Amino acid sequence: MANWAGRIIDGLLGYCRQGFEPELAGELTDRAGRAGIAGYARTERDSGYVVFVCDDADALNRALPFSTLVFARQKLRLVAELRGLDPADRIAPMLAALPAARTASQAPLYGELVMEHPDSDAGKPLAGLARSLGNALRPALRQARLLSAQDNRRLPRLHVFFVAGDHALLATSLPADSAPWPLGVPRLRMHKDAPSRSALKLEEALLVLLTDEERARLLKEGMVAADLGAAPGGWTWVLTRHRLRVTAIDNGPLRQHVLDTGMVQHLRADGFSWQPPHPLDWMVCDMVEQPRRVAERMATWFREGWCRHAIFNLKLPMKKRWQETQLCLAQFAEQAGRPLSIRAKQLYHDREEITVFATPRTPGS
Repeated sequence: MANWAGRIIDGLLGYCRQGFEPELAGELTDRAGRAGIAGYARTERDSGYVVFVCDDADALNRALPFSTLVFARQKLRLVAELRGLDPADRIAPMLAALPAARTASQAPLYGELVMEHPDSDAGKPLAGLARSLGNALRPALRQARLLSAQDNRRLPRLHVFFVAGDHALLATSLPADSAPWPLGVPRLRMHKDAPSRSALKLEEALLVLLTDEERARLLKEGMVAADLGAAPGGWTWVLTRHRLRVTAIDNGPLRQHVLDTGMVQHLRADGFSWQPPHPLDWMVCDMVEQPRRVAERMATWFREGWCRHAIFNLKLPMKKRWQETQLCLAQFAEQAGRPLSIRAKQLYHDREEITVFATPRTPGS
């Protein structure tokens, strides 16, 4: 370790929902162990982030693609930890911790600078500091030829993550293996016509869990879908905005303007017992129920061929949430009776739950 204001640190940095640090720490520890990479997680409850220190961070970074992590909003490769930063000059230690300045003949190392802070009660007051320091750090990085003159999405990003005013973590990310949004949070606005805030969950799921190509290919006008536990109609409303025809299953009422689209059939039935008369393109489900029961029912839909693609939520217990996540996803994959590509995330608009996208596995996936 270097004996200075900062120290080189080999590992990964993950952002998560405040209060879910143990779940992300457990996930990183288990996944690293299965990859044969020794290390340990370092975090504090309600901090909103986890540091995973290991001997070979590059190997671990490759072994844990961001898209496969459930509780991480963002995954970064750590560069250095800076403690005891002098408010009079925070920039010099940051430049010293980065690779040597580039010559005129060398391309910049980084295509973008991202200034961040924990998405936590303690971290949010640091937003102003991060923003103002970024305005001063960018020209210093460009003068050292470390940062592209204009944002370049093909190059790695440099992240400065303020834990406190005198404590920062430096990290990098690859655009293809990380979230594109600051803090890993897509900023979605509540539409005035949305029947409930739950609409944001499905909007975020379609944005985060599907690729651009998948959204264009799998969400086409005229496709048919079922929404299990639909009332008051938030997820149904999102599907109709993609021009899908929806059978909304719920004993409760739907908002009238959702029905007025002419694209919705409302059936007052139990989402756990209803089955479609013919195969559907999509099934979505946000029912409040034990996660294992939901996973079992979702597997039945695929095993019986009732749907081609699905997005559903699993409400997690208060304890052993990472363990329950593993169990439910394994149960779903085993009981589905067909090879599926399964992606799961705790989204920004989720609370005590994770969201799962399942689609038939294609050759090579």
